[in-house]
Amino acid sequence: MTAFLQWLWHVVYFSAPALGLASVLLLFLRLKGADAARREPKRVWWTLFLSGFATSCLGTAWTGLDGAMVTYGGLVLVTGVVSAWFARA
Repeated sequence: MTAFLQWLWHVVYFSAPALGLASVLLLFLRLKGADAARREPKRVWWTLFLSGFATSCLGTAWTGLDGAMVTYGGLVLVTGVVSAWFARA
């Protein structure tokens, strides 16, 4: 049971940056008055989260390290581009 809990917490902490960034960006999109964020906030949040999580997975596969700074830079860049797309839509 201990190995399962360690794996579970690792997955939770691995996805935490994408989760936090998606939540903050959705808040800013809603405050800015983006139409998509007001009409379909779940779709916007899930898109931001999944793009961030995919970036984290790709960065880990590319660098071989969990939590490399280039991965966090890519996470910010990709979620920023996606949120800018939603802001214009």
